[in-house]
Amino acid sequence: MRHAIASPDVVPILSPGRHRSPRRGACFMEFASYLAGERWSDHPACTHPTLAHLARMVNDLTSDDGRARLTSLIPSVVGLTSDDPVLDVMLAARAAASALPVAAEERQRSQAVGLRVALAILADRDDDLSAELREFGEAALRSAPAADDWAARFIAEIGPGPRRMTARQCRDIVAGAVDGIARACVRDPDDRLVALLTATVSDTSRFLGARSGESMRDRVDESVSLPRRSPHVVPARAGTGAR
Repeated sequence: MRHAIASPDVVPILSPGRHRSPRRGACFMEFASYLAGERWSDHPACTHPTLAHLARMVNDLTSDDGRARLTSLIPSVVGLTSDDPVLDVMLAARAAASALPVAAEERQRSQAVGLRVALAILADRDDDLSAELREFGEAALRSAPAADDWAARFIAEIGPGPRRMTARQCRDIVAGAVDGIARACVRDPDDRLVALLTATVSDTSRFLGARSGESMRDRVDESVSLPRRSPHVVPARAGTGAR
């Protein structure tokens, strides 16, 4: 279930780092904890940990002007959480694909490796979001052919291994991607960081919406297969909600 969003008595000002109270300012996720009515924290339970990790980094690495543009996104992350490990992989893929075309050469190799592994995990999924991320990721790899070739050789040398990524590995990829964009020799790092956070919030919302839809369809299928004592009796179904 989505968290109820509180109306704050004091509106914190977004700024980098941690803060002891709303009166001293807030980072993106501290503000989210405040709106969610949780204990003041930059690691609130109301938001998926990898998405929150990305949001904290974007908050800290954007300029003051860029950071002000993040404020409108804060309410949208309240309640966006899941324990499905696929979501970590999706967020890592989005971040790596966003960074790879602009990151410095010495950062591209690790991002290309992470992106290749993430795309391999998403390869067998037939949902629209996975297909979109695969297309986006493959285009990013084509934009950095030297890094992609190196990543392919590296993966071949170490062997295929299990087709999975830990949450920690996904967050390391996210951290490298955000830092790579922030330090890239481009004119618009703030624009790119804001766009990345916006995209990952959208990805998470779409993923949770699809999961909710699948859950509802499963319940409908189960109800159809159950024997009925009367054609007018429909088995009760439990309510759905994302957690």
